[in-house]
Amino acid sequence: MSMQVEKLEKNMAKLTIEVGADKVNDAIKKAYDKNKGKMSVPGFRKGKVPQAMIEKMYGPEVFYEDAANFLIPDAYAEEVEAAKDLEVVSQPKIDVVQMEKGKNFIFTAEVALKPPVDLGKYKGVKIEKIDTEVTDEDIDKEIKREQEANARTITVEDRPVKDGDTAVIDFEGFIGDEAFEGGKGENYPLVIGSGSFIPGFEEQLIGKNSGDDVDVKVTFPEDYNAKDLAGKEALFKVKINEIKEKELPELDDEFASEVSEFDTMAEYREDVKKNLAEKKEKEAKDKKEDAVIEAIIKDSKMDIPDAMIETQARTMVNDYARRLQSQGLSLEQYFMFTGLDMDKFTEQMKEGARKRIESRLILEAVVKAENFEVTDEEYEKELERIAEESKMEVDKLKEYIGDDEYGRNQIIDDLKIQKAVDFVVDNAKEK
Repeated sequence: MSMQVEKLEKNMAKLTIEVGADKVNDAIKKAYDKNKGKMSVPGFRKGKVPQAMIEKMYGPEVFYEDAANFLIPDAYAEEVEAAKDLEVVSQPKIDVVQMEKGKNFIFTAEVALKPPVDLGKYKGVKIEKIDTEVTDEDIDKEIKREQEANARTITVEDRPVKDGDTAVIDFEGFIGDEAFEGGKGENYPLVIGSGSFIPGFEEQLIGKNSGDDVDVKVTFPEDYNAKDLAGKEALFKVKINEIKEKELPELDDEFASEVSEFDTMAEYREDVKKNLAEKKEKEAKDKKEDAVIEAIIKDSKMDIPDAMIETQARTMVNDYARRLQSQGLSLEQYFMFTGLDMDKFTEQMKEGARKRIESRLILEAVVKAENFEVTDEEYEKELERIAEESKMEVDKLKEYIGDDEYGRNQIIDDLKIQKAVDFVVDNAKEK
């Protein structure tokens, strides 16, 4: 097995990997074993047809696709891992060049390579001072948020729907005279003004009363994810079952004692101020880090391949999907609510993916420039932190990592990156 590397523009590379004919024949035999039970030849029972007979009837290429799929992953991984000076940072784009029984298997993999960084000024970076003062307005907003969170929902019968109400509705949508799929619901609690329905829908319920039947006319956005509805006019038959509103509690000592450990509003306000101050300090630290790193990025040069950004964006989409799943929501349901699809959502992630890549590359360059290392003591301390955060015993975590060199190196690399962050922030200057 061998690999040739052809460097392309913008830190891309074309890897040509060649696999010996003996392995090709083994893969074809494996493909035959996988498929022989599905193939019928007169005079033979299913699963008993000899490989040579199938190849004679259908041609040996009948097994090539499966054989290639058996060969490519291992061959690609083995060759890339062996090439220590090759840092691949994207999923490969595979193209089969030669697949023939008795001959070497040749395929190409187009990949992005980790781009070099021309590191700009990273010591003494100047940034704007970040305000951490807690104002009375900040305190009022936080208390208002807590008041909203503790509001009671009551049914109102003596007035029509107004902005901010929850209208409990039955609805069915029609394009012309035809009801469309997904356009029907019963006892749906719609918050007026939330913007959760099609533009123009919620506003048409304002001023209507409980028990009313309302014809709501809307036009689906041109970029709506359901292509059969995009840009079309629709009529929703709506029945208002109930009108509900929030009843806010009084902001008094009783409220303070119910939502906190304090007996008076004065004490509660002081505690809110203290918590907001801590929150602002943390936010300021994060903003300072972002500002310093952004300034270093602007003064540095790197040519990031599009494939690297696309790979990072897909990783971020998968992470987002897992977070949604933990909340009981699928990505498909999220797309239905937002009008997005996978392509649009991935495209939205690309700017964040670029920034994440730029930050990592810059910080890695700082690590290299300052020659940061991680001591055994620092590594052990980090394991303790991870174990505590994961609610695991440290020994169990060590057992889990075991001889996994990649896992250990990942922890060490992250510690080096944090050292780089601390270094550039500590050396930054506020204007």
